[in-house]
Amino acid sequence: MLNTIKDDFGLTGSDPGQYSPLSLAFIGDSIYGAIAKSVVVLRGNCPANALDHKAVKYIKAVSQAKVADQLVDKGLLTDEETAVYKRGRNAKSPTTAKNAPVGDYRKATGLEALVGYLYLKGDMDRVLEIMKIAVEFLDS
Repeated sequence: MLNTIKDDFGLTGSDPGQYSPLSLAFIGDSIYGAIAKSVVVLRGNCPANALDHKAVKYIKAVSQAKVADQLVDKGLLTDEETAVYKRGRNAKSPTTAKNAPVGDYRKATGLEALVGYLYLKGDMDRVLEIMKIAVEFLDS
């Protein structure tokens, strides 16, 4: 999909490692959210407000922080992925979450940066592996 976007809009992009961690988190937030919402919708059609309520379970910062802890604590990330996650987690963001502790917000930003990095790198298989771990962990 990313290559189609690049081709259709005449974009070249650059090495994902050259983007700021907050730029990676910006795109990663959308990718993470789209996958989580796809899972919710494909599990069963229901009113939009019910879908939104179900999706929040996966998307809120506290949940993303728990997923990040799981990935790090269980050693499920490569050294490269850990470095990207830490860059995102340690980035100084001008905003904070309304309903989450700062530490959880930072971990969530790190996870989103990792997802954004992998997406821009063209490694959707790895993004989906991470999302599968996230969904299974948050469902348990």
